[in-house]
Amino acid sequence: MKVILISKVHGLGDTGDLVSVKDGYANNYLIPQGKALAATTGNVKALEHQKRIVAARVEKERKAAQTFAEKLSSVSLTLHRHAGEEDRLFGSVTARDIADALEAEGIQVEHHAVQLEEPIKALGVYTVPIRLHADVSVNIKVWVVGS
Repeated sequence: MKVILISKVHGLGDTGDLVSVKDGYANNYLIPQGKALAATTGNVKALEHQKRIVAARVEKERKAAQTFAEKLSSVSLTLHRHAGEEDRLFGSVTARDIADALEAEGIQVEHHAVQLEEPIKALGVYTVPIRLHADVSVNIKVWVVGS
């Protein structure tokens, strides 16, 4: 029997997959548990229509992220921090600090989007990647200067 998976089933497939399973497995487990639908022509057409809608939405989000990335690529931040000997910071600059500085500039970015591998702990110029979408990432310059 062919079924359309509504949710991910370990060892069988992901959401939206059209899979072939034994009749008993489909009728006694997958369909009653709400994990699958019978693959009728109407359900298959609805699935294809839903996939087209999702693909269009993802493409629209990617294009919006791309235009935002072009705007963001010209941004340069300057953060003033207290530093001690050998230009070591008292504290550090984190992803949240960078997101807050961008917000002060009028640019809304979630702090989770700022891809710092580890907090910045010294004065200097850093290139910080910001991930706006699964396919779109942009680098900004962050100047950490002593105050």
